[in-house]
Amino acid sequence: MSILRLQLPTDPRWANKVEENLEDILSDHAWCEQKAATNAIMLIINNAEKEDLVTAMTEISIEEMQHFQMVHDIIKERGYEFQRDRKDDYVNDLMKYCKLSSDGSREGGLIERLLFAAMIEARSCERFKVLSDNIQDEELAVFYRELMISEANHYTSFLQFAHELAEEGYDVKKRWEEWLEFEAKVIESYGKSETIHG
Repeated sequence: MSILRLQLPTDPRWANKVEENLEDILSDHAWCEQKAATNAIMLIINNAEKEDLVTAMTEISIEEMQHFQMVHDIIKERGYEFQRDRKDDYVNDLMKYCKLSSDGSREGGLIERLLFAAMIEARSCERFKVLSDNIQDEELAVFYRELMISEANHYTSFLQFAHELAEEGYDVKKRWEEWLEFEAKVIESYGKSETIHG
């Protein structure tokens, strides 16, 4: 997954821990998809004048809710309980960095929000690959491989818009390198629980 350029890969043993409690990971995953849809919708609400962005975020929000439905269907089919949402400390850590890093301008805030979204999609994509390569559950291995491709497309889309919408003089490439460095420090604390980012 060199395309993602993540600096710290997930230990494959995380997938073994996940497989010990699929009920938990599936509920957490469903909520991740719902939150991803909400993030795309917020980008629409706050940037209604940006036609291309609105079009792309509409497609992403619909796709994320379709993924939510797919995961929820698996939960029901297996007789699992769909659990209440739990705090995602990893995402919260990234959100704090996003808010602290914004220069206060509307455009600067947009670029940070796009990079924040790209970062989450990148790590989710990488985690889906780890799951698809390492779990014994054949149905879920195929499912996560398919979703991995979708997440990679979302990651690319968010990064592309960050480059396209940045004001002249804003070095998105340099800023993304800083995001990658920060995320590598954050993710050191995770990879130990039955959640997508945990």
